[in-house]
Amino acid sequence: MRHLEGRVALVTGATRGIGRGIAIGLGEVGATVYVTGRSLNNSSSDAVSGSLSETQSAIEEFGGVCIPVQVDHSDDEQVRLLFERIQDEQDGQLDLLVNNAYSGVQALKDAYGQPFWDCEPSLWDASNNVGLRSHYVASVFAARMMTKRNSGLICTISSWGSMSYIFNTAYGAGKAACDRLAADMAVELKPHNVASVSIWPGIVGTELFSRFASEMNQTNDPEKNNSFLSDRYNWETPLLTGRVIAALSGESNIMRHTGRVQIVAELASKYGIVDENGDCPASLRSLRFVLPAALPVLRNYSWLIPDIKVPWSLLLLNALSSPKI
Repeated sequence: MRHLEGRVALVTGATRGIGRGIAIGLGEVGATVYVTGRSLNNSSSDAVSGSLSETQSAIEEFGGVCIPVQVDHSDDEQVRLLFERIQDEQDGQLDLLVNNAYSGVQALKDAYGQPFWDCEPSLWDASNNVGLRSHYVASVFAARMMTKRNSGLICTISSWGSMSYIFNTAYGAGKAACDRLAADMAVELKPHNVASVSIWPGIVGTELFSRFASEMNQTNDPEKNNSFLSDRYNWETPLLTGRVIAALSGESNIMRHTGRVQIVAELASKYGIVDENGDCPASLRSLRFVLPAALPVLRNYSWLIPDIKVPWSLLLLNALSSPKI
């Protein structure tokens, strides 16, 4: 069902990983998808392949329409020109912005296991410039278009790391700020019928994260060898996030979601969406994930465990180390 025919979407950072999966998920249901990234064609110097032309080809295989635009999201002028182009080519229509561009994966890998004071202060910029800051800049230009039409949705890709320690301090602070950005934008956009949500994927097997997991598993350091990485338990593919965002953006009453965190696995269950490989990953707050995570012997029998969500109130008291009041 191509329920997004006639819709115009922009996915930032879509050469590979979650961004590429989101773009494909939108393209396969009929949206016209603009995609951005720094590599128009594949670069042999890149350790992990990925380019806008490859994303375009993947979308066109589904009969979708993809418009690749080479953009460095650390350059505000390039971003301004991107939105000016969409304005001109689509007669001012932009229905969906997905804030996904992120350039901090290599920095996270290099700093893994080190306390923040042993890292260079530049780790903050590597984690949050093309990420938190670029999400804000793109949202400014998108909101100028959407509010004129009194319609639109901005999805900001965030993480469970906004509420619980993952990777490092700079990463967690940036993801918490992404959630706050989505929530506060929702307050100001609501009178204009434009929705803003924060999207939490689970453990996503992107090209870079898969390589990172393989390298961590080859170390003899028990602090770096994480069982979630070693057996890829409950991993999602990037396409699952794309299919979920496609379903969410097609809702007739999208404003009831505005300002909220949307968990990919939980929306997938609600919409009856399966992953690319046919799996149905559990939410990271579901007993179906939590119990086998604690007792690995249960992982082959996780389908027998009820898909009951742990209430946020209990998570905040115990598992999640968010700021306490």
